[in-house]
Amino acid sequence: MAEIVGVGVTHYPGLKYPDPHMVNILRQILESPAVRPELREMGNWPEPMRLEWGEDAGVKSAELHRQRLLNGFRTVRTAIDRFHPDFILIWGDDQYENFHEDVIPPFCIYLYDEIATQPFLHGSAITRGRSMVNAIPNVWGEPVDKTWTTRGHREAGEYLVERLIQGGIDVAYAYKPLHHQGLSHAFINTLLYLDYDRKGFNYPLLPFAVNCYGKDLLRGGLTGTMEGRFKAAPPGPTPQRCFDIGALVRRILEASPWRVVIIGSSSWSHAFLTGINGWIYPDIETDRIRYGDLKQGRQDNWKNLSSAEVEAAGEHEFRNWICLAGAMADRKAKFLDYVETYIFNSNKCFAIF
Repeated sequence: MAEIVGVGVTHYPGLKYPDPHMVNILRQILESPAVRPELREMGNWPEPMRLEWGEDAGVKSAELHRQRLLNGFRTVRTAIDRFHPDFILIWGDDQYENFHEDVIPPFCIYLYDEIATQPFLHGSAITRGRSMVNAIPNVWGEPVDKTWTTRGHREAGEYLVERLIQGGIDVAYAYKPLHHQGLSHAFINTLLYLDYDRKGFNYPLLPFAVNCYGKDLLRGGLTGTMEGRFKAAPPGPTPQRCFDIGALVRRILEASPWRVVIIGSSSWSHAFLTGINGWIYPDIETDRIRYGDLKQGRQDNWKNLSSAEVEAAGEHEFRNWICLAGAMADRKAKFLDYVETYIFNSNKCFAIF
């Protein structure tokens, strides 16, 4: 039986930029006409949010937030290196990057031999505005046109696709990109942060895209999500389906000849998706419930969530973690860290199973 390690991380775009710019997503949100005028006034923010903003527009808080995230990524990286997998599978979302109106699969496995990505030229949907892409140097000081070349694992991908279909999951697959040249942000950001210290990261990657945004996918990114410029699309996969896929992926990979790290990559509740908080900060209370499940080893509870519950909390991307939960349903995390915030767009979590 093959060996499997499960990992949960974030791919938060703000970590690519220096501390003074980590609040830029909040700044963009506050410019949206969808935000109620009174919420643009700091005096109307919750007290923890005002304290986190502080007297320096969040710069000191950004430094602390970064250190927590880097501790998580470095701990995960150490575990990956010790395990030394044959490849890494990542569940990640696509924010109108590779998939547009011509086709939007619920799930898609990328069967690449190799893929070149320029991560500082191609921002995600929520950071494609004037304030973050190209205008601001990345935190490493690397050239804006730097290319990252990532090895794939076509053999393992084809093996997985065949057995998922045999197991009743009609998963899509692709041998080349469609609209986005290179890996979309959920995958490339995960790799950038796992190699934050630039030691090199040469493990082959099997990207597994999940349509986390569903009916919100075609709304056009950050401000479009809030303003609803497009009519709602059909929904994304249910939490139950994500959980079931995770469970089947584990069974398939355990019967394979490979050692594998499987990663669920996403932040949890996102401010710009959380209408109940006026779009300006995440759903803190709901994320705490999810974290409580994880601490108790009860992540199998997540399969009982409805899509409406997940999306009302702004946890659209949490579907990636639900896939991971399905694969790790019988394990309790050996490492956990939950990083909460009001001003840096999303709460984040790290886990190693």
